[in-house]
Formats: sequence, C-alpha cells, structure tokens
Amino acid sequence: MSVGPGAFPRRPLGGTSLAVPEICFGGGPLSSMPTAFGYEVPEERAVATVRAVLDSGAAFLDTAAGYGDDGRGERVVGAALAERGGLPPGAVLATKVDRDPVTGDFSAAQVRRSFEGSLERLGLSRVQLLYLHDPEHIPFERAVAPGGPVDELVRIHEEGLAAHIGVAGGPVDLMGRYVATGAFEVLLTHNRWTLIDRSADALIDAARAAGLAVVNAAPFGGGILAKGPDAHGRYAYREADDVILGRVREIEAACARHDVPLAAAAIQFSTKDPRIASTVIGVTRPERVEETLRLARLPVPDELWPVVEGLAAPPSHWQH
Repeated sequence: MSVGPGAFPRRPLGGTSLAVPEICFGGGPLSSMPTAFGYEVPEERAVATVRAVLDSGAAFLDTAAGYGDDGRGERVVGAALAERGGLPPGAVLATKVDRDPVTGDFSAAQVRRSFEGSLERLGLSRVQLLYLHDPEHIPFERAVAPGGPVDELVRIHEEGLAAHIGVAGGPVDLMGRYVATGAFEVLLTHNRWTLIDRSADALIDAARAAGLAVVNAAPFGGGILAKGPDAHGRYAYREADDVILGRVREIEAACARHDVPLAAAAIQFSTKDPRIASTVIGVTRPERVEETLRLARLPVPDELWPVVEGLAAPPSHWQH
C-alpha cells in the first residue's frame, strides 16, 4: 500500500528551497528507448508508472526533453499530471533542456525552444529544477560563452520559470569544469558512482565543496546491478566487458551470502553516502515503485559493505 508523498525521508537539495526524497524515479526508461535500455514500454504502462510515483512515499520525478521520440518521456509525465490538475503538493519534478536531436544545435535559442517544449508537454508554466543535459555534446568554451546555452539557462532561472538550475551529464572532468563555473545549484552524475564504477568520487567532493547538491543517477548501471550479469550483460548502455561481468558476479555472490538482494546493495551504496541528496532509479512498471522503496529500506548488514566496496572494477574499466 502506498504511504503518501511526505512519508519517505527527505533531504535538503543543497542550498535550494527544495527538500527531496532520497529516491528519485527516472523517466528515461519510460520514454521507450530500446537502443539505450533494450526494451519497449507501452504508453499506458508508462503513464500508470508515473501515477504510482505520484502516489508513493517518494514523489520525485526526473525526466528530460530528449527522452524518447518527440519528447515522449515528458508527455507521459504530463498526461499523469493532467489527471491531477498539475503537480500534486509535495511532489518534485526535474526536467532537462537538450540539444536538437536532428541538427545537434545546442545554442541559447535551442535551450529556450527545448524548455518551452518541455512546459507544453508537461502542462506546466514553470518547473522546480531544470538541468542542462549532456553538455558533452558541445565544446565547453561555446557552452559558457556570453550569450550561450549556460547564459540562457541562467536567464530562464532569473525569469522565475525554473526555480533552480543544474547540470546533468557524464564525463567527470568535463562536469567538473561546469561545477567550477558557479552557474549551477545541482549536479547530476550518472553511472559513475556505483558498486562497479567510482569515477565520480572526486567530482562529487568538488561539487559539495562548491555548494552544489549532488544527485546520483543509474546506481544499477542500466540494469546489471539489479538483475545480475546473467540476466543483463550491459553496463552503462553498452555490452559489459569480462572484467565488469566478473566483478558483478563476485558482488552478487557476496550479497547472496548475506541474504541481501543485489539491487538493495546497489541502491543503498548510493543512498548511504551523505554527499548525495537523492538517487535516481528508472522504473517501467507501477509495481516497481514500491518495490524500489522497499529495497531502499531493506536492512543491509554492516559487514557486507567493506566486501562489496572492495569489488569495484579497476579504474581502467570505469567510465571516467
């Protein structure tokens, strides 16, 4: 049974006005991107999953303009919000501005177009948290130049259309440069602070030192750290190499010896880190929402952590 929006523990999102559950539900898989996630998600099931998030004890949703064809990820969120007359009290929604999927344009004008499209699809007049998404697709110097996409994101914030702004992306060195600009309030890193990959450790430290909140996405690495290597042989949206597969098997075996589901250890590796405000987990079925919250609460013996924390892949196999 659902426990309501305020029931799951909340943490301050850095210096923002938001307090968020330690679990955030990611909308990437709901957008039905089989090339990234390996499966299709019917639209009605996607909308039903968003309903389940809104009814849960952790009503924090993360989506993006670029999730799915023609903004499908935001459209399914918008459909569920429309049923409620908008974002319910206590719920938190984050979305992201993206480059043009056809031309690759990531100019200031594209940031504005992307954001306006998000508002239309979500059925909202403003958002609580807006990220610059995957800025690795534009040279850093162009992104931060006067009148560029970062300036436009700041302008959207100053206009009151986005209460808070952040940057969401992958490569840790590049993300560190964005953190250092001082333009952002929140950093979202993905696939780089997991049981297997610790690439983002120094980045997370730098973000916290600079006053940014940190949101950690994809603790399952796309699924392998939830389902195990035999059921899902991909890490971070690509085929996992033999070293990663071997390490995941060792982690899985260690968890089994302590009667802990692999997925619970993967989630709690992130949620137990005091530097991380919230952990983003993708779900594609309504029943997975409460299951995820149960795994996040499941007792994990203290003695398991030194074992699994010592089984990360060697740095040469990390995403960086």
